[in-house]
Amino acid sequence: MNLTRPNDMSDALQEIHDFLPCRTPATWIENALANQDLLLIDHAHCEKKAASTALSLMYRYVDNTNLLNKMSRLAREELRHFEQVLAIMVKRGVAYTHLTPSRYAAGLREPVRKDDPGRLVDVLIVGAIIEARSCERFAALAPFLDEKLADFYNSLLKSEARHYQDYLKLAEQANGGPVSGRLAEFLALEQPLIEMPDSEFRFHSGPVLG
Repeated sequence: MNLTRPNDMSDALQEIHDFLPCRTPATWIENALANQDLLLIDHAHCEKKAASTALSLMYRYVDNTNLLNKMSRLAREELRHFEQVLAIMVKRGVAYTHLTPSRYAAGLREPVRKDDPGRLVDVLIVGAIIEARSCERFAALAPFLDEKLADFYNSLLKSEARHYQDYLKLAEQANGGPVSGRLAEFLALEQPLIEMPDSEFRFHSGPVLG
């Protein structure tokens, strides 16, 4: 895979669309536009959780130099994004509050194996899917947002696309080869989490009906 060309996000997005099992439902985009304060609050939580995941991998796998370097960079970028979201919220008068998490991440992690190296492979696959989905949703939302928020979400596409690629490459390294079979299992699990109705709107929720 090659998502590194800086001026060709259309190819990167097409690759992510080909990678993911489905597109974000139109109803979810309608939900997001009707709940933009909640969108920003949960987005901030997602960036913080992404940094936390990267740091936890660094603490657990101290002998994996490539993973340490990739996750250190990723954690810094996610925390910077967290700061940027908070700054947007302050300008818009949106208070940062606690939210219950969506079913998405927990649902994806249910089949994660308990023992290594399988555990590491699965955690990295889940990370790749979450980053790819985040990129897909930023791109799906941007055309409908006000100029400043659209510019911000478009600015995140390149890093999210790279994060997805990094996670997937690390998974292949941890597995000692391709992870296509295991990846297919997690992608099959992701599709209903994205398409089936949810009770509460979140950045990674399914559509909320009614």
